[in-house]
Amino acid sequence: MSMGAADIVPGVSGGSIALITGIYKKLLDSIKSIDKTALSFLFRFEGKAFWKHINGNFLLTLLFGILTSIFTLSKFITYLLDNHPIPIWSFFCGLIIISAILILRDVKRWSVPVVISIFIGILLAYWITSLPPMSSPEAFWFVFIAGAIAICAMILPGISGSFLLLILGQYERILNAVTEKDVLTLALFAFGCIVGLLSFSRLISWLLKNYHALTIGLLSGFMLGSINKIWPWKQVISYRISSSGIQKPFITDNILPQNYLEITGEESLILYAILAFSIGVFLVLGIERTAYYINRK
Repeated sequence: MSMGAADIVPGVSGGSIALITGIYKKLLDSIKSIDKTALSFLFRFEGKAFWKHINGNFLLTLLFGILTSIFTLSKFITYLLDNHPIPIWSFFCGLIIISAILILRDVKRWSVPVVISIFIGILLAYWITSLPPMSSPEAFWFVFIAGAIAICAMILPGISGSFLLLILGQYERILNAVTEKDVLTLALFAFGCIVGLLSFSRLISWLLKNYHALTIGLLSGFMLGSINKIWPWKQVISYRISSSGIQKPFITDNILPQNYLEITGEESLILYAILAFSIGVFLVLGIERTAYYINRK
């Protein structure tokens, strides 16, 4: 459910939650297990062997939690983002910063390459979250490519799939396809998601197995660099019209809280931001401690 809540928020990744709760490797291994062996079980109608091979109970429970959260919390989180943006973004800042620090504890041997990988992750995430939306091809093949790229955000902490779709210029197209029940567009997008998910999970899993410290450093850097996207104090440069006809911020610039009132004419709410940031930090620490004791048992 926490992953689903994070996926609702543009700029926050469900992969970050998977790392916090200690199920990241298990998630990668379960997705990676959808292979030739799994297909052979499926084609021979050996349902029990197929389910066990792909760790079906885990994946089904996770999927049910994500969908439950999306359908029950989407309106509430959207309301908070629209009416209380500074506290909610501060909350997510606290959540992500403490998460990035906690996962670095998995680095057993520190070295210069590990530190460099952290900075590379920060710079890459900062660069990606600073990209302006692009005009994209209208061809159907690009819908497949967009799906393959956007789904990687489910595994890659710090960057959300909805934001990648915005950058690729496909966000409104996919929303319209859902509204208009455009089966062809949705099928191509879903197929791209499946290919991207199966391929990228294998890549990350291989990197964690062979270059664990460097990969953890890179993932932590991605989370820290993504703060650029979810910084609470922003100045709106331009707007876009959503598929429902509502005007929403499109391009924004980060500004310092002490300049926020002068530039936007609105209160910076620094005390509320500090409180929300602290709640995010303590929530993650609580989740991490709970997961630790559960795993010990």
